[in-house]
Amino acid sequence: MNRVVLATRNPGKIEELRRILSEADGKIDLIGLDEYPEIGDIPETGLTFAENALIKARAVAEATGLPAVADDSGLCVDALNGMPGVLSARWSGRHGDDDANLDLLLAQISDVPDAHRGAHFTCAAALVLPTGEEQVVEGVLEGEIIRARRGTGGFGYDPIFLPTGETRTTAEMPPADKDATSHRGRAFRALTPHIHTLLAS
Repeated sequence: MNRVVLATRNPGKIEELRRILSEADGKIDLIGLDEYPEIGDIPETGLTFAENALIKARAVAEATGLPAVADDSGLCVDALNGMPGVLSARWSGRHGDDDANLDLLLAQISDVPDAHRGAHFTCAAALVLPTGEEQVVEGVLEGEIIRARRGTGGFGYDPIFLPTGETRTTAEMPPADKDATSHRGRAFRALTPHIHTLLAS
């Protein structure tokens, strides 16, 4: 079984990506950074999702000597000129404070009419091998921002994001339904063939 390190300590993200990768092939042993406590926080200094994903994957591949997968994803709101974008996780000023991020974003577009509350989730997923080989793909999920939270599943901005053509927010979807349509699901399904190809070469 090929061991691949996922460059995150977020348990929700690890569980989600394990589901996605296991659908394609059960021969990948995906582990998170909790197994490498000596690896500290990796600054996300890139200006794009792809740059940040590569920064993290490169750092983890170098530190562990194993293939590394990383993603950077976020919410891009039309009325905020595409923000919070790469700043999504720390939009309120503190990294990973989902409640504060949600409250701030809803307040910022509270006076925006429903017809202009379009948004999309974007995910860039990167694979970096210790040999230096790299691959990056992106997945996008279009939708809109609703006015109040709905649902308790998922994480991040899921409770206020309504995908196009859906009646459920991404926080109201069962995990399998979310995986099938999410930006992260799309990016990692696109990356999976590259993982198998590069690991087999």
